[in-house]
Amino acid sequence: MAQPKPVKEVADYIKECAKVLVVGCSGCTSVCLAGGETEAEILATALRILRKKQGRPLETLVTTITRQCDPEFVAGIAEKVSQVDAVVSLGCGVGVQFLAEHYPDKWVLPALNTVFAGGTVQAGLWEERCGLCGDCVLHLTGGICPITRCAKSIQNGPCGGSQNGKCEINPDTPCAWHLIYEKLSALGRLDLMLEYRPAKDWSKERSGGPRLVQRKDAEL
Repeated sequence: MAQPKPVKEVADYIKECAKVLVVGCSGCTSVCLAGGETEAEILATALRILRKKQGRPLETLVTTITRQCDPEFVAGIAEKVSQVDAVVSLGCGVGVQFLAEHYPDKWVLPALNTVFAGGTVQAGLWEERCGLCGDCVLHLTGGICPITRCAKSIQNGPCGGSQNGKCEINPDTPCAWHLIYEKLSALGRLDLMLEYRPAKDWSKERSGGPRLVQRKDAEL
């Protein structure tokens, strides 16, 4: 899930540029209507209009690639990249980094803020469901994630503040562990509630530099 940065903010990034390439992505940012082909064209138009009002015309090129997080597709826009002063990416944070790494002599700028990994709960509304923690326990919790669904990311049952199935932090939010209890009860697996989960090893998440994941059948 990603959200557009204000146009004026992006325009400030490129204030020294005369020509930029706006790169959309047909992957995840397209799904949330933030970074697809249409959004890339809209942003390019908005930047040109703003610069024209400032008396400093801007020339834009626009392209949209299948996935900015895939080197194969990133490499395919080399000719266009070579023609501009900077690249404005409508990909997620991964896409921005891949573009910057592939074109080290070119200034690559983000036009979106990457927010979270979520799913569609209703049209136009996404809800975070995975914290990308690298230690999935959904087999023990009935498919309900205690890391993202619990406000305190508690591992072993609800805190003392939850009341009537609602979260202590926000009374409008269901208590994740109450949901887990109800789900396991319906499945006849309440015995899983008795299994102690040791303190989470957060070193598998954001510590120690970027994590690497290799597909089992792939060779480096």
